[in-house]
Amino acid sequence: MKRSAVPSVALVVAAALVALLVYGVAIKGTDTTLDEAVSKGRRPAAPGATLKLPRLDGTGQTSIADYRGKVLVVNIWASWCGPCEDEAPTLQRAQAKLEADGTGTILGVTNTDIPRKSVAFERKYGFTFPSVRDLDVKLYRALGSTGVPETLVLDAKGRVVALSRGQISDTFLDRAIARAKAST
Repeated sequence: MKRSAVPSVALVVAAALVALLVYGVAIKGTDTTLDEAVSKGRRPAAPGATLKLPRLDGTGQTSIADYRGKVLVVNIWASWCGPCEDEAPTLQRAQAKLEADGTGTILGVTNTDIPRKSVAFERKYGFTFPSVRDLDVKLYRALGSTGVPETLVLDAKGRVVALSRGQISDTFLDRAIARAKAST
């Protein structure tokens, strides 16, 4: 009597799926996402901090790490984004305060935007802070970004003290900058 190979194959496939499930649960371990770490009061180092990106104004390249020693607000934006337009005045007000007391700056990161439209956006809102072009969305991915706008506030040691996955307010940004200043 000949036995069918189907039950044996099905058993092997089922065992492999169970093994993959066990492996996936075992390696998950503790929470490692940036959002979870910040929400729990941890101050993780900014992911992708050493990625050099071209400045929107064409004057070379810069990275998040280049701003160590100062408070840094990293804002991911695009000229086509309505909430980015709404928060633009908030960012420029914060930049004016950071410039006035010499404690930091804002770094804009354009996301999937046409450079000339990004430059027009900066002019329209009077941005005095630098912006970079995230051409291959490498920084966007490193930060775990999910859309625009998004804002991270870093202390002088390059640690993330606050994070917003959406439009920010003056209150959010003022409090986050105060936390970043206090942690150095």
